[in-house]
Amino acid sequence: MSWTNVMTTFNPAEAQLTRSRLEAAGFEVNLVGELSALSMEGYSLSTGGIDVQVPEESKEDARALLKSKDAT
Repeated sequence: MSWTNVMTTFNPAEAQLTRSRLEAAGFEVNLVGELSALSMEGYSLSTGGIDVQVPEESKEDARALLKSKDAT
């Protein structure tokens, strides 16, 4: 399965909330860089943050769901 980013954040809590929202809508979700962000304060900034990923074929629907949050 090929994964693609739908969001990058430097806040572990925001990454978890986004993952929960996507999973509740039925998406498979993968977080990349989450453990690095939790192990050392500020380390996620130097590693590029935490990537929230979904399967390539789901990216447009996932992005639309996340964008709908911004509109409200």
